[in-house]
Amino acid sequence: MAPDLKEYDEEQARLMAEMCILVDENDNRIGADSKKTCHLMENINKGLLHRAFSVFLFDSENRLLLQQRASEKITFPNMWTNTCCSHPLNTPSELVEEAQLGARTAAQRKLEHELGIKPEQVPLDDFKYLTRIHYVAPSDGLWGEHEIDYIFFIKANVTMDVNANEVRDVKWVTPEELRAMFADPDVPMTPWFKLICNSFLFNWWAKIDTIESEKDEKTIHRLGF
Repeated sequence: MAPDLKEYDEEQARLMAEMCILVDENDNRIGADSKKTCHLMENINKGLLHRAFSVFLFDSENRLLLQQRASEKITFPNMWTNTCCSHPLNTPSELVEEAQLGARTAAQRKLEHELGIKPEQVPLDDFKYLTRIHYVAPSDGLWGEHEIDYIFFIKANVTMDVNANEVRDVKWVTPEELRAMFADPDVPMTPWFKLICNSFLFNWWAKIDTIESEKDEKTIHRLGF
């Protein structure tokens, strides 16, 4: 039986009605369903899979912007993660697959929603697509993630107006500082962020100024299975 969202934060419960894009294991679109349906482990365990994105935003000093997810979040609250992680929605502008335009549009939208970063500071053409990652991760037994995740790098000097209902804290880090956070058992990290860091991030980070050479449009990496 699906859980009653009344026990959760009102705004976060409202967002659970957004319609995510359902895909098969090869990222072919097969339909749409609510964020709530997509994130229930009972459905994930049956194979329900949706499209997502993860943004890694760097400043002019090549420091990475991290966020700590708000306590109000229904999935993975209070955990540190990359700059912004969310989902393209089943809307005309975010369904466009050519040049990952739908996912870029969603990334720009959510950077403003979560962090108050204005779209003009993060133009769509500045998002550098790297690859896709397919992973599954339980949150608390009831909720979880099962996504094909589009990975974007972007370099920008930004101003933030953080949405406290989405983000508890933010932090700019160097590779060394991020490694220290990972080594600290008292710093909770989202599972997708751990997977990406353990597999790719530090290598990509070292090549940030030539990052377009790392682009792989064909591969879907299966991580954590």
